[in-house]
Amino acid sequence: MYRQLMGLRQLSRQTITSSTRRQIANSVKEKQKMFQEDNGMPIHLKGGSKDAVLYRATMTLTVFGSGYVVYELLTAAMPKKPQ
Repeated sequence: MYRQLMGLRQLSRQTITSSTRRQIANSVKEKQKMFQEDNGMPIHLKGGSKDAVLYRATMTLTVFGSGYVVYELLTAAMPKKPQ
């Protein structure tokens, strides 16, 4: 049993360390330039259309959630009359 575990451990180590990594270009400098540029746009929208969609979805959920909370508070504050 011990011998099998040691063999599995060595096999997994060889697989992980011998695999080649994909070279990913470092795009931090370009992102810093884009986000530090003074173009009058808010920082939370400078990321492009995906940021705009996420922002609008967040604001929509916030408004509807707040409205629902107010509705529930009002219904809880005014108990139903017994019939």
